[in-house]
Amino acid sequence: MLWINFLHFYQPANVDKKKVIEATTLSYERIIRGLEENSHIKFTLNITGCLLLRWDEELKRIDLIRRIKRLVLKKQIELVSSAAYHPLLPLIDEKQVIEQIKENEIILRKYFGEKIPLKGFFLPEMAYSLKTAKIIKSLGYEWIILDEISSGKKLGTLDCSRIYTDNNSKLDVIFREHALSQTYIPETIINGKINKSTIITGTDAELYGLRHIDEPANFEKVLSKADAINIKTELISNYINLSKEKIAINIVDSSWESTPLELKKNKPFELWVSFENKVQLRLWDLAIFAQNLYYKYQNDSNIWWSRWHLVRGLASCTFWWASGRDLRKVFGPIAWNPDQIELGAQELVRSIRDLEKSTTLKEKIEAEDRFIEILNMIWKKHWKNY
Repeated sequence: MLWINFLHFYQPANVDKKKVIEATTLSYERIIRGLEENSHIKFTLNITGCLLLRWDEELKRIDLIRRIKRLVLKKQIELVSSAAYHPLLPLIDEKQVIEQIKENEIILRKYFGEKIPLKGFFLPEMAYSLKTAKIIKSLGYEWIILDEISSGKKLGTLDCSRIYTDNNSKLDVIFREHALSQTYIPETIINGKINKSTIITGTDAELYGLRHIDEPANFEKVLSKADAINIKTELISNYINLSKEKIAINIVDSSWESTPLELKKNKPFELWVSFENKVQLRLWDLAIFAQNLYYKYQNDSNIWWSRWHLVRGLASCTFWWASGRDLRKVFGPIAWNPDQIELGAQELVRSIRDLEKSTTLKEKIEAEDRFIEILNMIWKKHWKNY
Protein backbone atom coordinates (compact mmCIF):
# COMPACT_ATOMS: atom_id res chain seq x y z
CA MET A 1 0.00 0.00 0.00
CA LEU A 2 1.23 3.50 -0.86
CA TRP A 3 0.68 6.07 1.89
CA ILE A 4 0.79 9.74 0.88
CA ASN A 5 0.84 11.65 4.16
CA PHE A 6 0.55 15.43 4.48
CA LEU A 7 1.18 17.08 7.86
CA HIS A 8 0.40 20.67 8.83
CA PHE A 9 2.66 22.25 11.51
CA TYR A 10 1.17 25.42 13.00
CA GLN A 11 0.91 27.35 16.24
CA PRO A 12 -0.53 30.89 16.35
CA ALA A 13 1.99 33.73 16.47
CA ASN A 14 0.42 35.06 19.68
CA VAL A 15 -0.36 31.83 21.53
CA ASP A 16 1.27 31.25 24.92
CA LYS A 17 4.89 30.09 24.65
CA LYS A 18 4.13 27.04 26.78
CA LYS A 19 1.67 25.77 24.18
CA VAL A 20 4.27 26.03 21.42
CA ILE A 21 6.75 24.12 23.58
CA GLU A 22 4.13 21.47 24.33
CA ALA A 23 3.23 20.94 20.67
CA THR A 24 6.89 20.90 19.69
CA THR A 25 7.84 18.38 22.36
CA LEU A 26 4.89 16.02 22.02
CA SER A 27 4.24 16.15 18.27
CA TYR A 28 6.73 17.97 16.06
CA GLU A 29 9.89 16.45 17.50
CA ARG A 30 8.26 13.03 17.50
CA ILE A 31 7.52 13.26 13.78
CA ILE A 32 10.99 14.51 12.90
CA ARG A 33 12.61 11.83 15.06
CA GLY A 34 10.49 9.18 13.36
CA LEU A 35 11.73 10.31 9.95
CA GLU A 36 15.35 10.45 11.12
CA GLU A 37 15.14 6.90 12.42
CA ASN A 38 13.44 5.56 9.29
CA SER A 39 15.22 6.84 6.20
CA HIS A 40 12.79 5.04 3.86
CA ILE A 41 9.82 7.14 5.02
CA LYS A 42 8.79 10.31 3.16
CA PHE A 43 6.23 12.90 4.24
CA THR A 44 5.08 16.23 2.78
CA LEU A 45 4.96 19.03 5.35
CA ASN A 46 3.66 22.54 5.72
CA ILE A 47 5.48 24.40 8.49
CA THR A 48 3.82 27.79 8.78
CA GLY A 49 6.21 30.75 8.75
CA CYS A 50 5.09 32.15 12.10
CA LEU A 51 5.97 28.85 13.81
CA LEU A 52 9.45 28.83 12.28
CA LEU A 53 10.00 32.36 13.60
CA ARG A 54 8.96 31.34 17.10
CA TRP A 55 11.20 28.25 17.02
CA ASP A 56 14.15 30.46 16.15
CA GLU A 57 13.57 33.77 17.89
CA GLU A 58 11.68 32.70 21.03
CA LEU A 59 12.34 29.03 21.72
CA LYS A 60 15.91 29.08 20.38
CA ARG A 61 15.26 25.81 18.54
CA ILE A 62 17.40 26.39 15.48
CA ASP A 63 18.62 22.81 16.10
CA LEU A 64 15.18 21.48 15.19
CA ILE A 65 15.05 23.62 12.05
CA ARG A 66 18.46 22.27 11.01
CA ARG A 67 17.29 18.70 11.53
CA ILE A 68 14.33 19.38 9.27
CA LYS A 69 16.61 20.96 6.68
CA ARG A 70 18.75 17.81 6.62
CA LEU A 71 15.65 15.73 5.95
CA VAL A 72 14.65 18.12 3.15
CA LEU A 73 18.10 17.76 1.58
CA LYS A 74 17.81 13.97 1.87
CA LYS A 75 14.43 14.25 0.09
CA GLN A 76 12.57 12.58 2.94
CA ILE A 77 10.60 15.78 3.47
CA GLU A 78 8.98 18.01 0.90
CA LEU A 79 8.00 21.44 2.20
CA VAL A 80 5.08 23.38 0.77
CA SER A 81 4.30 27.04 1.30
CA SER A 82 1.27 28.73 2.82
CA ALA A 83 0.31 32.08 4.37
CA ALA A 84 2.71 33.17 7.11
CA TYR A 85 0.15 33.75 9.90
CA HIS A 86 -2.60 31.26 8.99
CA PRO A 87 -5.54 33.49 8.01
CA LEU A 88 -8.57 32.11 6.24
CA LEU A 89 -7.49 33.33 2.81
CA PRO A 90 -10.92 33.50 1.08
CA LEU A 91 -12.15 35.91 3.77
CA ILE A 92 -9.35 38.48 3.93
CA ASP A 93 -8.23 41.34 1.70
CA GLU A 94 -6.58 40.20 -1.54
CA LYS A 95 -3.55 42.40 -0.87
CA GLN A 96 -3.15 40.76 2.52
CA VAL A 97 -3.32 37.31 0.89
CA ILE A 98 -0.42 38.17 -1.40
CA GLU A 99 1.62 39.78 1.38
CA GLN A 100 1.32 36.78 3.68
CA ILE A 101 2.14 34.28 0.94
CA LYS A 102 5.24 36.24 -0.06
CA GLU A 103 6.35 36.61 3.56
CA ASN A 104 5.98 32.87 4.09
CA GLU A 105 8.22 32.25 1.07
CA ILE A 106 10.86 34.59 2.51
CA ILE A 107 10.77 32.79 5.87
CA LEU A 108 11.07 29.33 4.30
CA ARG A 109 14.00 30.39 2.13
CA LYS A 110 15.69 32.02 5.12
CA TYR A 111 15.79 28.75 7.03
CA PHE A 112 15.91 26.13 4.28
CA GLY A 113 17.86 27.85 1.52
CA GLU A 114 17.10 30.12 -1.41
CA LYS A 115 16.92 27.18 -3.80
CA ILE A 116 14.36 25.14 -1.89
CA PRO A 117 11.68 24.00 -4.36
CA LEU A 118 8.22 25.25 -3.41
CA LYS A 119 5.79 23.62 -5.81
CA GLY A 120 2.88 22.92 -3.51
CA PHE A 121 0.68 25.22 -1.47
CA PHE A 122 -1.38 24.61 1.66
CA LEU A 123 -4.46 26.77 2.06
CA PRO A 124 -4.94 27.31 5.82
CA GLU A 125 -7.84 25.07 6.91
CA MET A 126 -7.78 23.83 3.27
CA ALA A 127 -10.15 26.75 2.65
CA TYR A 128 -10.57 27.06 -1.11
CA SER A 129 -12.08 29.84 -3.19
CA LEU A 130 -11.49 30.48 -6.87
CA LYS A 131 -10.19 34.00 -6.18
CA THR A 132 -7.58 32.61 -3.80
CA ALA A 133 -6.65 29.74 -6.11
CA LYS A 134 -5.97 32.16 -8.97
CA ILE A 135 -3.66 34.21 -6.74
CA ILE A 136 -1.76 31.06 -5.77
CA LYS A 137 -1.38 30.08 -9.41
CA SER A 138 -0.22 33.58 -10.36
CA LEU A 139 2.53 33.38 -7.71
CA GLY A 140 4.04 30.33 -9.39
CA TYR A 141 2.67 27.40 -7.38
CA GLU A 142 1.77 24.20 -9.20
CA TRP A 143 -0.51 22.22 -6.89
CA ILE A 144 -2.72 22.41 -3.82
CA ILE A 145 -4.05 19.81 -1.42
CA LEU A 146 -7.75 19.85 -0.51
CA ASP A 147 -10.27 17.71 1.32
CA GLU A 148 -12.32 15.47 -0.95
CA ILE A 149 -15.45 17.42 0.00
CA SER A 150 -14.06 20.25 -2.16
CA SER A 151 -14.73 18.15 -5.26
CA GLY A 152 -18.46 18.74 -4.81
CA LYS A 153 -19.04 14.99 -4.93
CA LYS A 154 -20.60 12.82 -2.24
CA LEU A 155 -18.06 11.92 0.42
CA GLY A 156 -16.49 8.54 -0.21
CA THR A 157 -17.21 8.48 -3.94
CA LEU A 158 -14.15 10.38 -5.26
CA ASP A 159 -11.10 8.38 -6.29
CA CYS A 160 -8.53 10.23 -4.18
CA SER A 161 -5.68 8.20 -5.63
CA ARG A 162 -6.01 10.16 -8.90
CA ILE A 163 -4.53 13.57 -9.68
CA TYR A 164 -6.92 16.31 -10.72
CA THR A 165 -6.64 19.75 -12.33
CA ASP A 166 -8.81 22.64 -11.20
CA ASN A 167 -10.73 23.70 -14.32
CA ASN A 168 -10.75 27.33 -13.26
CA SER A 169 -7.34 28.07 -11.70
CA LYS A 170 -5.44 25.34 -13.61
CA LEU A 171 -3.72 24.24 -10.40
CA ASP A 172 -3.14 20.51 -9.98
CA VAL A 173 -5.11 19.14 -7.05
CA ILE A 174 -4.56 16.20 -4.75
CA PHE A 175 -7.41 15.28 -2.42
CA ARG A 176 -7.06 13.88 1.08
CA GLU A 177 -9.52 11.16 2.07
CA HIS A 178 -12.01 12.79 4.41
CA ALA A 179 -13.07 9.89 6.65
CA LEU A 180 -9.62 8.33 6.90
CA SER A 181 -8.00 11.67 7.76
CA GLN A 182 -10.39 12.03 10.69
CA THR A 183 -9.00 8.89 12.31
CA TYR A 184 -5.63 8.36 13.96
CA ILE A 185 -4.13 6.99 10.76
CA PRO A 186 -1.26 4.87 12.18
CA GLU A 187 -3.77 3.04 14.38
CA THR A 188 -6.12 2.53 11.44
CA ILE A 189 -3.24 1.09 9.40
CA ILE A 190 -2.02 -1.20 12.20
CA ASN A 191 -5.53 -2.52 12.79
CA GLY A 192 -5.73 -3.56 9.13
CA LYS A 193 -8.87 -1.55 8.42
CA ILE A 194 -7.67 -0.27 5.03
CA ASN A 195 -8.18 -2.24 1.84
CA LYS A 196 -6.72 0.10 -0.77
CA SER A 197 -3.55 0.22 -2.83
CA THR A 198 -3.13 3.98 -2.24
CA ILE A 199 -4.27 6.21 0.62
CA ILE A 200 -3.92 9.98 0.86
CA THR A 201 -4.21 11.59 4.28
CA GLY A 202 -3.82 15.13 5.58
CA THR A 203 -3.96 16.23 9.20
CA ASP A 204 -2.61 18.69 11.72
CA ALA A 205 0.76 17.48 12.96
CA GLU A 206 -0.45 17.98 16.55
CA LEU A 207 -2.56 14.84 16.13
CA TYR A 208 0.63 12.84 16.56
CA GLY A 209 1.12 13.23 20.29
CA LEU A 210 -0.54 16.42 21.49
CA ARG A 211 -4.15 15.66 20.62
CA HIS A 212 -3.96 11.88 20.66
CA ILE A 213 -2.03 9.84 23.21
CA ASP A 214 -0.63 6.93 21.23
CA GLU A 215 0.23 4.56 24.08
CA PRO A 216 0.94 1.53 21.82
CA ALA A 217 3.30 3.74 19.74
CA ASN A 218 1.47 2.84 16.53
CA PHE A 219 3.11 5.74 14.71
CA GLU A 220 6.57 4.37 15.41
CA LYS A 221 5.44 0.83 14.56
CA VAL A 222 4.12 1.86 11.15
CA LEU A 223 7.35 3.67 10.31
CA SER A 224 9.76 1.00 11.53
CA LYS A 225 7.77 -1.93 10.15
CA ALA A 226 6.70 -0.28 6.90
CA ASP A 227 8.44 -2.84 4.67
CA ALA A 228 7.15 -5.77 6.69
CA ILE A 229 3.53 -4.58 6.50
CA ASN A 230 3.93 -3.52 2.85
CA ILE A 231 3.73 0.24 3.38
CA LYS A 232 5.46 2.59 0.95
CA THR A 233 5.49 6.38 1.18
CA GLU A 234 6.10 9.17 -1.33
CA LEU A 235 6.30 12.96 -1.54
CA ILE A 236 3.28 14.64 -3.11
CA SER A 237 5.18 16.37 -5.94
CA ASN A 238 6.78 13.07 -6.91
CA TYR A 239 3.41 11.35 -6.81
CA ILE A 240 1.89 14.02 -9.05
CA ASN A 241 4.78 13.73 -11.50
CA LEU A 242 4.25 9.97 -11.73
CA SER A 243 0.62 10.45 -12.76
CA LYS A 244 0.02 9.63 -16.42
CA GLU A 245 -3.34 11.38 -16.51
CA LYS A 246 -4.87 14.38 -14.77
CA ILE A 247 -8.62 14.70 -14.51
CA ALA A 248 -10.25 18.11 -14.96
CA ILE A 249 -12.58 19.01 -12.11
CA ASN A 250 -14.61 21.95 -10.84
CA ILE A 251 -13.74 22.79 -7.25
CA VAL A 252 -16.34 24.26 -4.90
CA ASP A 253 -15.73 26.82 -2.16
CA SER A 254 -15.04 24.73 0.93
CA SER A 255 -12.66 23.83 3.75
CA TRP A 256 -11.55 20.62 5.45
CA GLU A 257 -14.14 21.35 8.16
CA SER A 258 -17.04 21.89 5.73
CA THR A 259 -20.03 19.56 5.95
CA PRO A 260 -22.26 18.46 3.05
CA LEU A 261 -25.16 20.40 4.58
CA GLU A 262 -23.09 23.60 4.82
CA LEU A 263 -22.07 23.32 1.17
CA LYS A 264 -25.68 22.66 0.19
CA LYS A 265 -26.64 25.89 1.98
CA ASN A 266 -23.71 27.71 0.32
CA LYS A 267 -22.02 28.30 3.68
CA PRO A 268 -18.55 26.86 2.99
CA PHE A 269 -16.73 28.62 5.84
CA GLU A 270 -19.42 28.51 8.51
CA LEU A 271 -17.03 27.33 11.23
CA TRP A 272 -15.30 30.75 11.01
CA VAL A 273 -18.17 32.98 9.89
CA SER A 274 -21.70 31.99 10.78
CA PHE A 275 -24.53 34.44 10.28
CA GLU A 276 -26.07 33.04 13.47
CA ASN A 277 -22.92 33.78 15.47
CA LYS A 278 -22.96 37.44 16.50
CA VAL A 279 -19.50 37.31 18.07
CA GLN A 280 -17.94 36.11 14.81
CA LEU A 281 -19.82 38.72 12.79
CA ARG A 282 -18.60 41.54 15.02
CA LEU A 283 -15.05 40.16 14.87
CA TRP A 284 -15.17 40.23 11.07
CA ASP A 285 -16.54 43.78 11.13
CA LEU A 286 -13.51 44.80 13.19
CA ALA A 287 -11.15 42.77 10.98
CA ILE A 288 -12.40 44.45 7.81
CA PHE A 289 -12.22 47.87 9.46
CA ALA A 290 -8.64 47.20 10.58
CA GLN A 291 -7.56 46.02 7.13
CA ASN A 292 -9.13 49.05 5.45
CA LEU A 293 -7.35 51.48 7.76
CA TYR A 294 -4.05 49.62 7.40
CA TYR A 295 -4.11 50.04 3.63
CA LYS A 296 -5.48 53.58 3.85
CA TYR A 297 -2.58 54.79 5.99
CA GLN A 298 0.41 52.99 4.51
CA ASN A 299 2.63 56.04 5.07
CA ASP A 300 2.14 56.05 8.83
CA SER A 301 5.48 55.89 10.66
CA ASN A 302 4.11 53.04 12.78
CA ILE A 303 2.89 50.92 9.85
CA TRP A 304 5.26 48.05 10.71
CA TRP A 305 3.74 47.65 14.15
CA SER A 306 0.24 48.03 12.77
CA ARG A 307 0.83 45.06 10.48
CA TRP A 308 2.50 43.11 13.31
CA HIS A 309 -0.79 43.16 15.22
CA LEU A 310 -3.05 42.90 12.17
CA VAL A 311 -1.67 39.58 10.91
CA ARG A 312 -2.01 38.05 14.37
CA GLY A 313 -5.60 39.22 14.68
CA LEU A 314 -6.50 37.84 11.25
CA ALA A 315 -5.32 34.31 12.13
CA SER A 316 -8.12 31.79 11.66
CA CYS A 317 -7.90 30.87 15.36
CA THR A 318 -9.48 34.19 16.37
CA PHE A 319 -12.70 33.15 14.64
CA TRP A 320 -12.36 29.38 15.18
CA TRP A 321 -12.41 29.77 18.96
CA ALA A 322 -15.62 31.80 18.66
CA SER A 323 -17.50 29.06 16.81
CA GLY A 324 -18.49 26.99 19.84
CA ARG A 325 -18.45 23.83 17.73
CA ASP A 326 -17.85 20.48 19.44
CA LEU A 327 -14.87 18.90 17.67
CA ARG A 328 -14.12 16.12 20.16
CA LYS A 329 -15.01 13.42 17.62
CA VAL A 330 -12.01 14.50 15.51
CA PHE A 331 -9.52 14.79 18.40
CA GLY A 332 -10.29 18.45 19.03
CA PRO A 333 -11.92 20.47 21.84
CA ILE A 334 -15.14 22.40 22.08
CA ALA A 335 -14.12 25.43 20.02
CA TRP A 336 -14.92 28.14 22.52
CA ASN A 337 -12.23 30.06 24.40
CA PRO A 338 -13.08 33.62 25.46
CA ASP A 339 -9.47 34.48 26.25
CA GLN A 340 -8.28 33.50 22.76
CA ILE A 341 -11.15 35.38 21.11
CA GLU A 342 -10.37 38.46 23.19
CA LEU A 343 -6.68 38.14 22.31
CA GLY A 344 -7.51 38.16 18.60
CA ALA A 345 -9.79 41.16 19.00
CA GLN A 346 -7.06 42.97 20.94
CA GLU A 347 -4.60 42.39 18.10
CA LEU A 348 -7.06 43.87 15.60
CA VAL A 349 -7.78 46.99 17.63
CA ARG A 350 -4.07 47.45 18.42
CA SER A 351 -3.32 47.45 14.70
CA ILE A 352 -5.59 50.51 14.49
CA ARG A 353 -4.24 52.11 17.67
CA ASP A 354 -0.72 51.92 16.25
CA LEU A 355 -1.78 54.14 13.34
CA GLU A 356 -1.81 56.97 15.86
CA LYS A 357 -0.39 59.62 13.55
CA SER A 358 -2.84 58.94 10.72
CA THR A 359 -6.30 57.88 11.81
CA THR A 360 -8.96 60.45 12.56
CA LEU A 361 -10.55 60.83 15.97
CA LYS A 362 -13.76 59.39 14.54
CA GLU A 363 -11.91 56.28 13.29
CA LYS A 364 -10.14 55.83 16.63
CA ILE A 365 -13.37 56.01 18.60
CA GLU A 366 -15.17 53.71 16.17
CA ALA A 367 -12.43 51.10 16.57
CA GLU A 368 -12.67 51.28 20.37
CA ASP A 369 -16.48 51.07 20.29
CA ARG A 370 -16.33 47.97 18.11
CA PHE A 371 -13.76 46.38 20.39
CA ILE A 372 -15.73 47.10 23.58
CA GLU A 373 -18.89 45.69 21.99
CA ILE A 374 -17.05 42.47 21.16
CA LEU A 375 -15.71 42.12 24.72
CA ASN A 376 -19.19 42.54 26.17
CA MET A 377 -20.60 39.94 23.78
CA ILE A 378 -17.81 37.42 24.46
CA TRP A 379 -18.07 37.44 28.21
CA LYS A 380 -21.86 37.64 28.40
CA LYS A 381 -22.05 34.61 26.10
CA HIS A 382 -19.38 32.82 28.08
CA TRP A 383 -20.96 33.18 31.51
CA LYS A 384 -24.44 32.52 30.17
CA ASN A 385 -23.68 29.41 28.08
CA TYR A 386 -20.40 27.95 29.29
